[in-house]
Amino acid sequence: MAITIKDIARESGYAVGTVSRVLNNHPDVSDTARAKIMEVVEKHHFKLNSNAKHLKQQVSNGIAIIVKGSQNMLFAPIVEQMQGMLREKGLACLIYYINEMENEVETAVRVCTERRPVGIMFLGCNLSYFQKRFQAIHIPCVLVTNSARSLEYTNLSSVSIDDTEAAKAAVSHLIENGHREIGILGGHIENSKVAYTRYIGCKEAFESHNVPFSSEKQYIESLFGMSDGYSAMQQLLQKMPQITAVFAMSDVMAVGAIRAIKDSGRKVPEDISVVGFDGLELGEFISPKLTTIKQNREKIAQRSVEILLDTIDNGAGVVYETVPFSIIVGESTKQL
Repeated sequence: MAITIKDIARESGYAVGTVSRVLNNHPDVSDTARAKIMEVVEKHHFKLNSNAKHLKQQVSNGIAIIVKGSQNMLFAPIVEQMQGMLREKGLACLIYYINEMENEVETAVRVCTERRPVGIMFLGCNLSYFQKRFQAIHIPCVLVTNSARSLEYTNLSSVSIDDTEAAKAAVSHLIENGHREIGILGGHIENSKVAYTRYIGCKEAFESHNVPFSSEKQYIESLFGMSDGYSAMQQLLQKMPQITAVFAMSDVMAVGAIRAIKDSGRKVPEDISVVGFDGLELGEFISPKLTTIKQNREKIAQRSVEILLDTIDNGAGVVYETVPFSIIVGESTKQL
C-alpha cells in the first residue's frame, strides 16, 4: 500500500503542513524537523506525486484576503501584519479590496474558481451573504474582526472582539458622564455585521440606563470614512440641535464628526463629547485626543493567521476566538 503525506506526518510526529513544506523545499522548517521527516521519506522510498506537487505550487502562494471597504484604517495594519506572518511561512497573499456594499462571499467564490487559494481571510462581512452562499466554499476560512459563531459552518472560524459589549461600553461611558442627548454615527445595519452588532450594543446601553433612544432621530447611517462621518454629523446636528455627545462606530468617522462639530461653531468636548471606535494611532494625534474603544489589532492579526494555518496544515476544527477590548479615555469627552 502506497504511503501518503499523512502517513509520513503520523510517523515523523510533525504536522501535515510541515511535511508538505519539507517536500516542497520551503525554508521555514527547522533542521531537526527536516532531518526527521526526510528519514521517514527515505525509509519508505516516498516520491511526491508530480501532479500534486504542481498543484501545490500553483496555490502555495494562495492565501486570499478579502477586505471590505478601502477606507477602513483599522484593516491596513492588520493586513500588513498578516502578510508578514504568511511571508515568513513561505506564503504570499492575494489581496482583494471591495466596496462596503459589495458581496464578499461572491467575490470569494470567484477567487476560488480563478485562483484556487488554500485559505481565505475576510475583513468585514455581511452575515446574510454567508448564509445564502458560503456553502459553495470548501476551503478553510476566517472572519477577521467579525464573529462567525452564529453561522456554524465547519470551515469558517473567526477572531473578533465582542462588538456588542464594546459599543455598549462606549455609550455607557457617555451616559455615566451625565449625557442623555446622545447621537450615534454607524454603518448600514442591513449590510454590515459590525454595524448591526454595535447598534445592538448601543440600544442595550440606553435600555440598561433607562435612557430613551429613538433610532430615527439619533442614528445616522454612513460609510466608515472621514468625509462620510463629516456628512453624517451634519445630519445629526440638524436632527438633534440639543445634542451633547456622539458615539461614532469608527475612529475615522469620529474625526470627520469632530470637524463637522467645529465647523458648526461648537467645540469638542466643551459643547459635544465624542467617542470613537478602533483605537487607531490617528486618534492620539488629533486635537482633542480621541476617546475610543481600542481593538487589539496585533492579537487579532496573529490569531487569525495562526488559526487559518492550523486548519490548513493540521485539519483543526473551527475556532470562535474573542479578543478583549479596552476603552481609552482621551480629551474628546467630558462630564456634564
